[in-house]
Amino acid sequence: MSITTARPRVLSGIQPSGHLHIGSYLGALRGWVADQTRYENYFCIVDLHAITVTQDPEQLRALVLELAAVYLACGIDPAQSEIFVQSHVAAHSQLGWIIQCFTPMGWLERMTQFKHKSATAGTEQERVSAGLLTYPTLMAADILLYDADFVPVGEDQRQHVELCRDVAQRMNNKFGDIFKIPQSLTPPAGARVMGLDDPTNKMSKSLGMQSPGHAVYLLDPPDVARRKIMRAKTDTNPAVSPPVAAGVDNLIDIYAACAGLTPEAALTEFTGKGYGVLKKAVANIVISTVLEPLQARFNVYANDPQQLDAMLLESAGRVTATAEATLLRVQRAVGLR
Repeated sequence: MSITTARPRVLSGIQPSGHLHIGSYLGALRGWVADQTRYENYFCIVDLHAITVTQDPEQLRALVLELAAVYLACGIDPAQSEIFVQSHVAAHSQLGWIIQCFTPMGWLERMTQFKHKSATAGTEQERVSAGLLTYPTLMAADILLYDADFVPVGEDQRQHVELCRDVAQRMNNKFGDIFKIPQSLTPPAGARVMGLDDPTNKMSKSLGMQSPGHAVYLLDPPDVARRKIMRAKTDTNPAVSPPVAAGVDNLIDIYAACAGLTPEAALTEFTGKGYGVLKKAVANIVISTVLEPLQARFNVYANDPQQLDAMLLESAGRVTATAEATLLRVQRAVGLR
C-alpha cells in the first residue's frame, strides 16, 4: 500500500481525565507546537479511553473543552493541525472492534498497564473493566485509521505502540497491505519532569489527584504553583553540589527546560547556592514563561465554549473522510462489506 502526504503524519492523543501539568507541556505539548510545520498533525482528545475508569459525566465534558482550550493556548494552530474528539468520529469504535477480534487475548493480558491496574483493582468481583483490557486495540485503531507515520510516546505507552505495529502486521499478512505500519517518535531528551513530592515517579495526572504537592498544573494560580515548588523535595545537603539527589536534579531540569539551557549549564548556575535560591528561581521562571502567558491565552478560548465546540466538530468532520476510507478498506478486506 502506498500512501504519501506532503509531510509525515503524526497522531497524538491525550485523555481528558485530569488537568495537564508542566510535565505535559515541557515533555510533549511544547514539542508538538514546535513541529507543526514539520509534520501533518492529528491531535486527538481521547475521551473513549478516559471511560475505561469511572468518570463523572459533567466533569468529563468540561475536561474535553478544557483540554481543547489548553491545546490552543499552548500554540497549536487549528489552521495547521487537526484538533478533534475521539468519540466524534465513529470509525474509532468500529475499527477498534475489528482489531480486537484479530488480537490474541494473551497479547492484551501481557500489557504492563493492564497487569498493574488489575493487581491493584481489589476483589475478584470488582476487577478492572473489560475496556482497560482492550484499551490497546482501540489505541491501535486511533493510530491506524489515519495512516499515521509516527506516534509520539513516552516509555509508559511504547508497549501499546508495539502492539499496534504487531496487530497491523498480523492483519496485513492475512489480508494484504490494509494498514500502514507506524513508528514510535521519541521526544527529545531532557524534558522528563518528575513529581515534586516524589522525584522517583514521573509527574502524572493520576498521582497529582492523590497528592496535592505532586504536580504544578498548567492552570494553577501562580501563588499555588509557587507554594508547590517551594515545598518540593530536595536533599539533606545545605546547598546544590554535584552529584545531586533526584529532587534537585528534577528542579534543575525544569529550570533548564524553561530557560532554554542544557541541564549541565543550569547545574553550573546553581552550584554552591542554597535550595531556597534554586526553588525561587524555578518558581519564577515556570510562572513567567509558562503559566502566566499560557493562562492568559487559555482564558480567551475557555470563555467561548461555543467556538471551541464548533472548532472540534469542524475538525472531526474533516478527519472523518480519512478515517472512513481506512475503515471501509478494512471492512472489505475482512468480509464486512
